[in-house]
Amino acid sequence: MYLPPQFNSADPAVARRLMREHPFASLISNDDEGLPFVTHLPLHLQERPAADGGAPELVLLGHCAKPNPHWRYLKARPTAVVTFLGPHGYLSPRVYPDLARVPSWNYLAVHCTVESTLVEEPSAKDRLLKQLIGDHEPPYAEQWRGLGDEFAHKMLAGIMGFELVVRSLQCKVKLNQHRPESHAAMKAGYAQGNDHERALATWMSSLGMGD
Repeated sequence: MYLPPQFNSADPAVARRLMREHPFASLISNDDEGLPFVTHLPLHLQERPAADGGAPELVLLGHCAKPNPHWRYLKARPTAVVTFLGPHGYLSPRVYPDLARVPSWNYLAVHCTVESTLVEEPSAKDRLLKQLIGDHEPPYAEQWRGLGDEFAHKMLAGIMGFELVVRSLQCKVKLNQHRPESHAAMKAGYAQGNDHERALATWMSSLGMGD
């Protein structure tokens, strides 16, 4: 993505937070005709110890329905892109002390280049599903276990799981960092806005902007 230096977040904790707070991602591969094919899906972020003892490896876990051809594209071409979009909102030029300004849009996003591995074995798919259940509705795990093996196997047979190892990522935090004269007014306006705008104000506070 287009990433001006002032919006490039080099803090890996910011990217991890964004991926966990906004797990509904876009998985992008090339189809058999070379065109982008996009699946929108929730992903679970794991951190695993690196084999070389370096920084932890980031892995995204997810699944799609068997009729969705995306898993076949991943099998044929394991390298893919995953994008996460965080809160976003309109930026009024009224936040500036001078009038020679134009409107813009603020947002947070992470783009990952990933290497995929399919998860086909039923017990492995079951473990993957439990990770996603733990993210979104932990009490459902007990109901899932109570549905019985026959039902569970039928459901598991209808999906294809995958692990997406993050090979590189970009994290864009576009919050007008290069215009500190606008921060206080921008944060105050966002704090009174819709859900996305209030989330932007929260991010600004956590990054020490507009205080």
